[in-house]
Amino acid sequence: MKILQISDTHTKHQQLTYLSTADVIVHCGDFTEQGTEEEVLDFLNWFIELPYKHKIFVTGNHDLCLWDAEGIEDLPDNVHFLQDRSCEIEGIRFFGLAYNHPERHIPNDEIDVLVTHEPPVMILDESSGTHWGNAPLRNRVFEIKPKYHLFGHAHDGYGTDKQEGIVFSNGAILDDRYNIT
Repeated sequence: MKILQISDTHTKHQQLTYLSTADVIVHCGDFTEQGTEEEVLDFLNWFIELPYKHKIFVTGNHDLCLWDAEGIEDLPDNVHFLQDRSCEIEGIRFFGLAYNHPERHIPNDEIDVLVTHEPPVMILDESSGTHWGNAPLRNRVFEIKPKYHLFGHAHDGYGTDKQEGIVFSNGAILDDRYNIT
């Protein structure tokens, strides 16, 4: 299974015209700038129409109007809003953590791909000289040991790293000046 990860598009998703092919696209949050319903609807209309078999997304710190949403009505069956929940695609278990929810919401069950907005502290979390990661999240990730941890939030922390058998990936699309990288 090929997974394409993106994050932190901040309403610039329409400018992403050359996305790689994949079976699953995962957006790790911050698809809005002001967190308005209008911005969310614009993103969802774009995201739903993407030519990927499966689509997964979680909320970020900018996506305010969805922070407490338990679901979104009328999403197609292949679009998964993982707000403290999981889905299984072709035998791979994805779990998404809502931005403003503590890491204790992550179950002890086996998770192949953990999707969060925040990075774990000191792993691909540095941006503008500040570490934006979450220490309790880091502890929880090393406790449950998913195969992959996908996140964003720290724009200049873009990249991948492997530690203790876990592949960490920061998929931020924009740099700290909000330019597409």
